Amino acid sequence: MGLLDDGTLAWVEPNDDPRKKLKFAWRIAELTTGTLVLVDTAQANRIVKEALGNNAISEFANQDFRPEVKYGEGSRIDFLLTDQSGQQTFVEVKSVTLSRATGHAEFPDSVTARGTKHLQELSKVVEQGHRAVMFYLVNRTDCDVVSIAADIDPTYAAALGAAQRVGVEVIAYRADITPNRITLGPRVAFHSADR
Repeated sequence: MGLLDDGTLAWVEPNDDPRKKLKFAWRIAELTTGTLVLVDTAQANRIVKEALGNNAISEFANQDFRPEVKYGEGSRIDFLLTDQSGQQTFVEVKSVTLSRATGHAEFPDSVTARGTKHLQELSKVVEQGHRAVMFYLVNRTDCDVVSIAADIDPTYAAALGAAQRVGVEVIAYRADITPNRITLGPRVAFHSADR
């Protein structure tokens, strides 16, 4: 939504993988305002993984981590962290690209039954005595606030409110995006749904 407007530049990368249909992959949208938006949502986990490896996320500093660990009912957690005391933290990462108001990003940009399931699984993890974190990565250079687009997916908004009530934490960061490098940027504000 809002990334295919007239005048938007598409930054593409050659793709030489013979299993892929297309010879190029769209990575970044450059809007007419100069804003860069990372449209390749798979990169969100790569960015967070690199940041975890560099201890660049203070909320998770000095913890061992494993990506894509099976848990719950047929789910995989993006990252399972373990601190020195053995406490486990389950981290689910979501890529945020929607912005309908200046400086303000929103998630989701469409109905996400899968995202709702992830929140329900995180809630169960907290009830079992573990720490669970919903990690929103704002993949836009023009936003310092993120919130939930409840008008787009009221079920997801309700699930997040329920998850927060049982103790699921919410953390939001912005990616630093250039055509040559994409890394984790600063923490940004999260405006919660009514709980």
